[in-house]
Amino acid sequence: MHNILALKLNRFATLSQEDIDAIGNACRHSIHTARARRDIIREGDAAPHVILIIDGWAARYKTLPDGRRQIVSLLLPGDLCDHDIFLLDEMDHSIGALTPVTYAEMPREPLETMCRDRPSLARALRLDSLVVAAIQREWTVSLGQRTARERVAHLFCEIFARLEMVVLTDKNRCEMPLTQIDLGEVTGMTAVHINRTLQELRREGLIVLDNRILTIPDRRALMRAGMFNPSYLHRHIAQQKPSPTAALG
Repeated sequence: MHNILALKLNRFATLSQEDIDAIGNACRHSIHTARARRDIIREGDAAPHVILIIDGWAARYKTLPDGRRQIVSLLLPGDLCDHDIFLLDEMDHSIGALTPVTYAEMPREPLETMCRDRPSLARALRLDSLVVAAIQREWTVSLGQRTARERVAHLFCEIFARLEMVVLTDKNRCEMPLTQIDLGEVTGMTAVHINRTLQELRREGLIVLDNRILTIPDRRALMRAGMFNPSYLHRHIAQQKPSPTAALG
């Protein structure tokens, strides 16, 4: 199951079987599960491990003193929850399971050893961290500039593309377990506004939501509706020849 990370990282750099085995060895002895709507780690906790999402959906979130919550990123299968989180004394945000989640805790020492001894793997992890930052920039643009319709369309396009990278889509369908409250906490909208926006996208034939499954009848049309350009996901970096500097890790 942990090789979903290798599947994802192989998009950024060509990994050897030894690289893939190293990933497995780093996390196979620390597999855990979390029930839906339970925290995996909380703001203020110590952060000794890097968390790898193996199965299920989780989210980074911040909660205000009055209880309002903002989801600041979605964590999908194959995602690492901050490669260097162990450098912090404590968590500055919480990570919660949105669905039942299987995850691995990767200790600092094996991860640092992998990066030191395996240049291709180190490069892939660095590139993955850059993509995480690029996703955050797009979310900031959505919150600041995109309309409600554009925000939701863009989010659905991004989720589909990220799941596609780890072979978790079926033609034009993918899992969509997010509730309307979840979507509101991602997009900065009320649940009522989310409901109206989903109905609008349905009426236009851009999405079908049924039994926690998202179907996108016309992907290009949904991309246009959300002004979605997938270039920020950098899905084809592995096809480019790394520079000598990059190869050094």
